[in-house]
Amino acid sequence: MKITFMGAGSTVFAKNVLGDTLLTPALTEELEIALYDIDGARLSESKLVIDLLNKKYNGGKAKIYTYLGVENRKEALRGAKFVINAIQVGLYDPCTIIDFEIPKKYGLRQTIADTLGIGGIFRGLRTIHVMKGFAEDMAEVCPDAYFLNYTNPMAILSGYMQRYTPIKTVGLCHSVQVCTQTLFGGLGLDRSIIGSEKIAGINHMAWLLDVRDKEGNDLYPLIRRLAKEKNASEKHHDMVRYDYIDKLGYYCTESSEHNAEYNCFYIKEKYPELIERFNIPLDEYPRRCVNQIEKWEKQRDELINGGDIMHERSREYASHIMEAIVTDKPYRIGGNVLNTGLIDNLPADACVEVPCMIDGDGIHPTHVGRLPVQLAAMNMTNINPQLLTIEAAVTGKREHIYHAAMLEPHTAAELSIDEIIKMCDELYEAHENAGYPIL
Repeated sequence: MKITFMGAGSTVFAKNVLGDTLLTPALTEELEIALYDIDGARLSESKLVIDLLNKKYNGGKAKIYTYLGVENRKEALRGAKFVINAIQVGLYDPCTIIDFEIPKKYGLRQTIADTLGIGGIFRGLRTIHVMKGFAEDMAEVCPDAYFLNYTNPMAILSGYMQRYTPIKTVGLCHSVQVCTQTLFGGLGLDRSIIGSEKIAGINHMAWLLDVRDKEGNDLYPLIRRLAKEKNASEKHHDMVRYDYIDKLGYYCTESSEHNAEYNCFYIKEKYPELIERFNIPLDEYPRRCVNQIEKWEKQRDELINGGDIMHERSREYASHIMEAIVTDKPYRIGGNVLNTGLIDNLPADACVEVPCMIDGDGIHPTHVGRLPVQLAAMNMTNINPQLLTIEAAVTGKREHIYHAAMLEPHTAAELSIDEIIKMCDELYEAHENAGYPIL
């Protein structure tokens, strides 16, 4: 069985997902791993790590190959059963810097900018530009492969692949698995009492619709009371999502630093006190990038000098999906799929995050029904710019970039239409000049 990892220069993430694979006996028999990237140095570092994991946990039995550059991409994909996508087009420098610094000139501040916001829109556009090539190559050399997408912006990229390519695609995130556990930990509740949960919506804004104890009792009345009390009494790192519970009635999957920029409520130049009140970390993603780079360089040097490597199977979905398909033993995930009637009050062409069952026949999304109307409305404020970003990529029409930005809630709340268009033009040219085409 062949697994191809696109963007293998994401060494830490490649370690987690492929480390999980090497710890899963059903996946290791006659296993071939193809590592693909366009950066030779990063690719070599990842090969070092995966070789060490293969030797330690799989007796060195897996065959591991590297493929560098676009000219070798088709061979990296040829014959793959699973393709894992973890690319970051443009990396921190220059593209993340562009995504943050140009909007900042217009008074538009961001926290993460990888999913929505003006940064998420441009990250999506420059990434679709690359993923079009992935889909064309896969259709030729591995048409039956499953495409497991981890790259953000999740709904934009997965939605593009699902609507406009023949590739079997599911988008995977980390936030569903830890949503309820994180909420209970933050509120000081015993996690062992959790009996059931129901989560659905869109990526990074899927909703914990129902949570009950093992006797079937609704735990939301207690959660709502404790969350409101905590926000009123102390400063902490999840204040936006707790405010969601108070104002909208429900908790959502992704962190408060993410959700602070997915709406028009919390980051406002006119009301700077909200930043302090809700403990919002502006420019958080650039700081993380710098810290992660420094941390990896230290870890890399330790491994090169003979340091030990350790791994335990993680909560990442990829290895469990592959195992379920190979063994035909069902496994449940929260997957990002096309809304084929799954959530009744969201559009059919939206990419939604819903419970999915995985087995030997593939990925089977489940019907959720209607979301509470205020939650569907919140999701729609994000779906509109997602769909318009995809439209811009597919049609090549620059005006749809403007439309996406005009309907992006945080951008629209801060800037005039003329400012939005001018900023989009500046971002467009900056990416083009840096060598990362947008359309």
